[in-house]
Amino acid sequence: MSTKTIYLIRHGETEYNRMGIVQGSGVDSDLNELGLSQARAFFEAYQHLAFHKIYTSKLRRTVQSVQHFIDLGIVYESLEGLNEICWGEKEGKAPNYQEDEFYLDVLQRWKKGETNIPAAVGGESPEDVVARQKIAFEVILSRPEEELVLVAMHGRAIRILLTHLLNLPLATMDDFEHSNLCLYKLIYDYNTKAFTVEVSNDIAHLMVLAE
Repeated sequence: MSTKTIYLIRHGETEYNRMGIVQGSGVDSDLNELGLSQARAFFEAYQHLAFHKIYTSKLRRTVQSVQHFIDLGIVYESLEGLNEICWGEKEGKAPNYQEDEFYLDVLQRWKKGETNIPAAVGGESPEDVVARQKIAFEVILSRPEEELVLVAMHGRAIRILLTHLLNLPLATMDDFEHSNLCLYKLIYDYNTKAFTVEVSNDIAHLMVLAE
């Protein structure tokens, strides 16, 4: 085959997500009850697909989001390059008004193209994240025999990754929406070396949770 199909998901909800606490790559949280239900719903919707490989970040919440597939015997590999952006000193903290202003300022500077600015003191910049994501995806793409793969990552990391894969300015990363346990479906053409997006921020599989 000359293409690779990638099912790219964000992890399910954690208590830190629910409470608005910054996780980044430094807080290795677990899925909460809703997050585990989201993982189950995604599995129920896509368990019919014969994934050749699963890739996750090094953080537990991504592994837990695909655990049902792993339990089927599908081999998985955790790559540090897929980790969430590091928010440095802000990790583990609930934003207050002053910190909200800080975040808004950082996001606006990124949108203006200052993507070399770190997320916070001791944190990473979007350019830092892209640098390690490139290495991780070189590994994934170097295995064309894995024609169908499942990749579990994080919200901001996905936004950053998509700009890289689609050759878009990094400053446009916020154009890509994401929800907990959302799905992006990507097709990589080995001949043209280009990605296309077939599905964006899809959460149809989670509708069963609202019934």
